[in-house]
Amino acid sequence: MTDTPAPARDYRDTVFLPKTDFPMKAGLAAKEPAILERWAKLGIYDRLREQRLGRERFILHDGPLYANGDIHMGHAMNKVLKDIIVRSQSLMGKDAPYVPGWDCHGLPIEWKVEEAYRAKKLNKDDVPVDQFRAECRAYAEKWVAVQKGEFERLGVMGDWADPYLTMKYDAEAAIVGELLKFAESGQLYRGAKPVMWSPVEKTALAEAEVEYEDIVSTQIDVAFEIVEAPNAPELVGAHAVIWTTTPWTIPVNQALSYGPEIEYVLLSDGNRRLLIAEALVGSFNARTLSSRHPGESRDPLTQVGDGGEAGPGIRRDGGEESGAILWRGKGSDLEGATARHPMHALGGFFAKPRPFLPGDFVTTDAGTGLVHMSPDHGEDDFELCKQYGIDPVFAVDGAGMYRADWAWLGGQGSVINKKFVAADGPICTDLRATGALLAASDDFKHSYPHSWRSKAKVIFRATPQWFIPMDAATPPSPLRGEGRGEGQPSSAAPGTAPHPSPLPDGEREPDGNGATLREIALDAIAATTWIPARAENRITSMVQGRPDWVISRQRAWGVPIALFVDRATGQYLNDPAVNARIVEAFRQNGADAWYADGHQALLGLDYALADYEVVKDILDVWFDSGCTHVFTVEARYGEGTRANLYLEGSDQHRGWFQSSLLESCGTRGRAPYDAVLTHGFALDGQGRKMSKSLGNVVDPLKIIGESGADILRMWVASTDYFDDVKIGKEVLATASDAYRKLRNTFRYMLGALEGFDDSERVAVSDMPELERYVLHRLGMIDTELRQAAESYEFNRYTRLLTDFANEDLSAFFFDIRKDSLYCDAPGDVKRRAYRTVLDVLFHALVRYAAPVLCFTAEEVWQARFPSDDSSVHYLEWPSLPSLDADDVVGSKWREIRELRVAVTEAIEPLRREKTVRSSLEAEVTVPSMLLDADALAEAFIVAKVTPGDSVTVTRTDFHKCGRCWRHLPEVSVDGELCDRCEGVVAHA
Repeated sequence: MTDTPAPARDYRDTVFLPKTDFPMKAGLAAKEPAILERWAKLGIYDRLREQRLGRERFILHDGPLYANGDIHMGHAMNKVLKDIIVRSQSLMGKDAPYVPGWDCHGLPIEWKVEEAYRAKKLNKDDVPVDQFRAECRAYAEKWVAVQKGEFERLGVMGDWADPYLTMKYDAEAAIVGELLKFAESGQLYRGAKPVMWSPVEKTALAEAEVEYEDIVSTQIDVAFEIVEAPNAPELVGAHAVIWTTTPWTIPVNQALSYGPEIEYVLLSDGNRRLLIAEALVGSFNARTLSSRHPGESRDPLTQVGDGGEAGPGIRRDGGEESGAILWRGKGSDLEGATARHPMHALGGFFAKPRPFLPGDFVTTDAGTGLVHMSPDHGEDDFELCKQYGIDPVFAVDGAGMYRADWAWLGGQGSVINKKFVAADGPICTDLRATGALLAASDDFKHSYPHSWRSKAKVIFRATPQWFIPMDAATPPSPLRGEGRGEGQPSSAAPGTAPHPSPLPDGEREPDGNGATLREIALDAIAATTWIPARAENRITSMVQGRPDWVISRQRAWGVPIALFVDRATGQYLNDPAVNARIVEAFRQNGADAWYADGHQALLGLDYALADYEVVKDILDVWFDSGCTHVFTVEARYGEGTRANLYLEGSDQHRGWFQSSLLESCGTRGRAPYDAVLTHGFALDGQGRKMSKSLGNVVDPLKIIGESGADILRMWVASTDYFDDVKIGKEVLATASDAYRKLRNTFRYMLGALEGFDDSERVAVSDMPELERYVLHRLGMIDTELRQAAESYEFNRYTRLLTDFANEDLSAFFFDIRKDSLYCDAPGDVKRRAYRTVLDVLFHALVRYAAPVLCFTAEEVWQARFPSDDSSVHYLEWPSLPSLDADDVVGSKWREIRELRVAVTEAIEPLRREKTVRSSLEAEVTVPSMLLDADALAEAFIVAKVTPGDSVTVTRTDFHKCGRCWRHLPEVSVDGELCDRCEGVVAHA
């Protein structure tokens, strides 16, 4: 019989390992709905309002979302970012309400209701307006409910029980009330100007409702015969050449424009004499040669050389080939000249002479240097023709068709139909028959405006519209002083005229002497904080160059322009008593009140309804949304209150930011916001715009269903959202990895703090240096986090938080102190100090994480402090222990950490060679003994540290403790206990 050694004792039951039920696997998709249900039962939003009552208020005013369809990634990114900001402001102790809002009027909803009609082969115009409006309201209500649930699922906290809707009666009353403020102060006129018009949707469009796409158009060169030229009689009988990419405007031409300083030449093509800008002869030749039709005989115009000779191919007046220029002169020589329309034989409108007018917008960048003028269909055309008494003729109707009584192409169209305007279409065919068409080709590539809803091309079309002037002097607003009390509107065209005369453009001499709306708005922009700062330049340039605000739309679903226009004078009625009755009617019955038979009651006894036109246009939805600060911010928090922050995508510089700015500046003389933050757009993983046709749409609802909302929130907070951001599988994997590491940090702390209470707490002054250093680092991070939150830099905020958790805690502090946590006696000061700091860290980190990871932070908090009525979101910014003169500790431990990195790198080759299996088996020398040898060995997690000239590593000869696994000199045999462990076990 032989003796066998006794088996080594298993000391695992004596080690104090972390204990927690908090799972490593998140399972967010399943857990988050239960957390949402708990919050709903708690009434967490209302409870927060009660708790923060009387505190400094922070108002992030939500931009209204169209109630139309499921949310997409852009919506998710926007709402999550807003929620993170609101929660962070609440965390900093402020009362931070959040009222979500929806834009419920306008084309997006009308268009969807009309689609349902078209599917049933019904015409919207045959449906009673009250029925149509009711269907639009029902459609909006449906999608408000759907989107509300989707946003709540994202963890967005707000007043979901009472959001603002532009279709609520009180909102519609406020909107019409704001319109009437503009009317009462004379900041409203009706006039005929070319505006962007959608023939498909049959309404005017705002710039924000238009997107530009590259298209290929028909380009034509057309000859107009000169019939009079008092300053250059030799031009009579010659032809002025114009170039256009909108052939459909030729039937509405009324004049030609020249550049006064441009050099023009008269040359022959063998058939006739042609007048053209000298610099553009070459490009004209290229067009005419490439588009010549069979049977045409026309010589090219050879570009003039330095000597003034035109070269072979150019003919004299009699057809003799000589190379001489027939005439050269400046555009100013064309003053007083007239031409006749190619279709002059039709008589009437087409027989009138077409004057040559000087235009400073005429250039030699393209074309012929002569521009044909149609005041119905161009801003420059309209303004120039207006100066010379030439008015629009309204030849093109709302569907893009020529009026039935129009002499040329009457009843035909649509003008946006590609075949209709093509080189072989009816316009070009008729021009070719007269001999006026010199060139026509369907090959001109350029960018062109389209309706962002129907995706159809838009046109510029002069129609009677209501405008807010940008450059008329404004009176003091009622909120800044006494208003003028009477409007000074322009007269309107008689509503009974079958083809109305042009309406006045609204220019007038106002009796106020205030600044213009443009000047007030530019001053307000300068007084606003723009984030990022470059946004200020963008909106400034937009406001500097924008035209008068077109606020009318020819649709049914919206807030009507509730005005009565005197049939005799064309002026709108400006009576405060009538206006008050209108507002009250809207408050009681909504905007539908305008479509009921109660107009005489609104007018009262002083006016007869028969004397007034009831305006049928509705307001531009951008005017609606521009008023949201009135019926949301001011209505809830007091007149004059303005939002601390507006936050939307960068496209809103021309949309909501601007409409809100103009509305508030026009009625209050200031912006409705203190600061504006703009974010970029969400692109796919390759940086492409998401589209169904590309199949690259990333659905936020799918991500939530598979991974949970906190993963999406982590992604939003981690992006540099001031620019466009990418999202795809790889990007989400990165966010998920960052989330997993932070979750594991919380899991470790929960386990390490099991059973901790105040009796275990150690004063900062009694703590080891390492604990004081970590508190020092926490204080630095706390300051940086607060700065990041206050400046809305949550990319930096999230990076600070995750880097601190990963690098300062998990990879450093926790790594060093796990030996103390597991193996020191429960009453040991070092272990207690460590747990005290862990408690401080827990309270701080769970608060820091709460704005971003709202669900996980709640789960973590409830795991440690379970309660039926508590929430992590009731908490405020952590109050940290005060530290005295810890800059020295901080500097010292930064050096220790640098040295620790060098030691770890030196150990790694021995680990790969299997000389040592872990750092605990290593002895190292270091050039600087910043702590005593035992403390450094603990910090480096090695067996022994001695001074030396450099960092070196050897395998230790010390034996391994059977409980803590450290290699120490007092352990004589592997498996026996070191002095510390022996004492702990003995007193267990």
